[in-house]
Amino acid sequence: MTVIGDIFLLVGAVFLCLAALGMVRMPDVFNRIQTGTKGSTLGALSVLIGVFFHHPDWWAKLVVLAVFVLVTSPVGSSIIARAALATGLRPWHQAEDEETV
Repeated sequence: MTVIGDIFLLVGAVFLCLAALGMVRMPDVFNRIQTGTKGSTLGALSVLIGVFFHHPDWWAKLVVLAVFVLVTSPVGSSIIARAALATGLRPWHQAEDEETV
């Protein structure tokens, strides 16, 4: 069981690192929000599953944490995207298309 837990912990760490890399590499705020939200949600859930395999008696706490991550991450990213749009930021592909016209 600890090998399965270690695999999930490793997969979670890889997804969290890829989310951080995506935050640096993406061209605009909307792409960064999407990359960070998806990668960090999947990475956090994988880490929680890995911790469950190492400590099965913590299942109630881990479920509460997983629900918290699944609820707050998409809501937070949606609010940030709406705020960015309200301040006048446009998505990268729209700004690029309007410059060529």
